[in-house]
Amino acid sequence: MDKVSTPSNFIKNIISRDVSSGQTAQVVTRFPPEPNGYLHIGHAKSLCLNFELAAEFGGRTNLRFDDTNPLKEDEEYVRAIEEDVRWLGFEWASLCFASDYFEEMYERARLLIQKGRAYVCDLSAERIRETRGTLTEAGQESPFRNRSIEENLDLFSRMKKGEYADGAKVLRAKIDMASPNLNMRDPVLYRIAHATHHRTGDTWCVYPMYDYAHPLGDAIEGVTHSLCTIEFEDHRPLYDWVVRECEMSNRPRQYEFAPLNLPNIVTSKRKLKQFVNERVVDGWDDPRLPTLSGLRRRGYTPEAIRNFQRELGVAKSTGMVDERMLEHFVREDLKLKAPRTMAVLRPLRVVITNYPEGQTEWLEAENNAENPELGTRSVLFSRVIYIEQDDFMDNPPPKYFRLYPGSEVRLKHAYFIRCEEVVRDADGQITELLCTYDPETKSGSGFTGRKVKGTIHWVSASDAVAAEFRLYEQLVKDGSDDGAGAMLERINPNSLKIVQGFVESTMKRAEPYDKFQFFRHGYFSVDPRLTSPDRLVFNRVVALKSSFEV
Repeated sequence: MDKVSTPSNFIKNIISRDVSSGQTAQVVTRFPPEPNGYLHIGHAKSLCLNFELAAEFGGRTNLRFDDTNPLKEDEEYVRAIEEDVRWLGFEWASLCFASDYFEEMYERARLLIQKGRAYVCDLSAERIRETRGTLTEAGQESPFRNRSIEENLDLFSRMKKGEYADGAKVLRAKIDMASPNLNMRDPVLYRIAHATHHRTGDTWCVYPMYDYAHPLGDAIEGVTHSLCTIEFEDHRPLYDWVVRECEMSNRPRQYEFAPLNLPNIVTSKRKLKQFVNERVVDGWDDPRLPTLSGLRRRGYTPEAIRNFQRELGVAKSTGMVDERMLEHFVREDLKLKAPRTMAVLRPLRVVITNYPEGQTEWLEAENNAENPELGTRSVLFSRVIYIEQDDFMDNPPPKYFRLYPGSEVRLKHAYFIRCEEVVRDADGQITELLCTYDPETKSGSGFTGRKVKGTIHWVSASDAVAAEFRLYEQLVKDGSDDGAGAMLERINPNSLKIVQGFVESTMKRAEPYDKFQFFRHGYFSVDPRLTSPDRLVFNRVVALKSSFEV
């Protein structure tokens, strides 16, 4: 594969300039997920960018949970996100929560009121939207916009005490209802929510909005470079306004980058949650989901995901990324790590009639021809073996080099065998093949008497280990962004295929998350949730080959 050019990263260039000029003494970034769902592959770009850039410049990164909406957040998601961050190989400098700063945020809001820069508004959420205006038409000022400072302070205090129902009042910034940026048209800073918070319980019933809490959290933590996706570009003036008007001593700077955009991959938390709740999948870690826990369970490696994100680079413009590119990096990471072994997914019994009954022998096989450090293993050979059903045809087409009546193939690591007879049941279905072997053709013996074009894999019936194999396709046939209901109608019925087969006896020792390359089938990983002492389950991570090139 040709060497590719170094991916662009304009944010790295900005940080380098800031450090070189002395404007930034220590780089501080943060990864700020909301704990209302599990992280997915789209989050990995921001996660890797924040942690890796800070580390490259000798700085630090905080993991801060944006837990300002108690109606949607849960401790389960907090724990899952922490696990995902660590699995990707990162460790935060500080574990923070927006709720850590609720008291200071409240006092900063009081400061805004005292400065005449915020007011309590009684308009409903719907009415606020209606009076916001359009891109070509100014918004309408709230009839409550000119309340006195004293009245606003009193009302805001009573909001905090719980005297009003949800939606009865909000606190709005007083900026400019004619601003060309709609985000600056008196945005809501606080709303009432009588709900139990996962950390603060019932202490609060007023909660800050994201556009208010986020810049304050950055400023409190001393963040120097606040990195977010491009959809927040229009929010930057409000970000700067909050930091300035709240008189924060630290002044973080926000920079926006293009998000990861994978066509036909569903990353909406709302839709993913619906898939889980309606049991379309068996949990947030279902291997068909693009969640990091789903990718981990399927067998993706953190190294592959990090390398994938680095190769994408960091730019302003948004473009589509072929999901096969991610699969490519999984193969690149596993091809030297994963032992290569044999597994028969759809077994067909073969009896080698001229091999002595009761006799067995051990054959030596290398675990990975490209990585000798993985060593060798012993493979048992016996009179009865299993091969793939797909490796035999009664009436093969031209250039079919596997097994058919009268043909000869090599068994991987073993001998040549010839199909002599096909045994069928009363319905005409093939039940087994009767074959003969040539003892002179043992693999590694140097035999040169004749050649065969086909090599097939197998397992010995005498010590084969029964296993379940799970093969995946895309969960949704077309992942275009539309209603969740319509998306449920496009669930791919073939997104999961379960087949029963056998693996080599050495696989008895396989542990959850162990990864292997099964000859001709692809890369597989031991499922951590379904595997038990009496049940061995493998998830196919990726197939062996892809048409994608980098």
